Amino acid sequence: MYTYKTQGTCSREIQFDVENNKITAVKFINGCAGNTQGVARLAVGRDVDEVISLLEGVKCRNGTSCPDQLARALKEYKANSVAEV
Repeated sequence: MYTYKTQGTCSREIQFDVENNKITAVKFINGCAGNTQGVARLAVGRDVDEVISLLEGVKCRNGTSCPDQLARALKEYKANSVAEV
């Protein structure tokens, strides 16, 4: 499971799994439970790049949001995955 420490949102962390570039699990730690559960359920089963495209730039406060933080987490995951290859 990959862990990303969020910045500027009510959630403090996002945990997720990816297999074959598909998101298989997402869990937000803290944040607005209904919203973060909804975002997590909608992301599971989708391609990483699709979710980044859909969620990047969504704003709530502080110039970011929980969906935007998930997009940032996935971008970081991809950057680290490429670096490991």
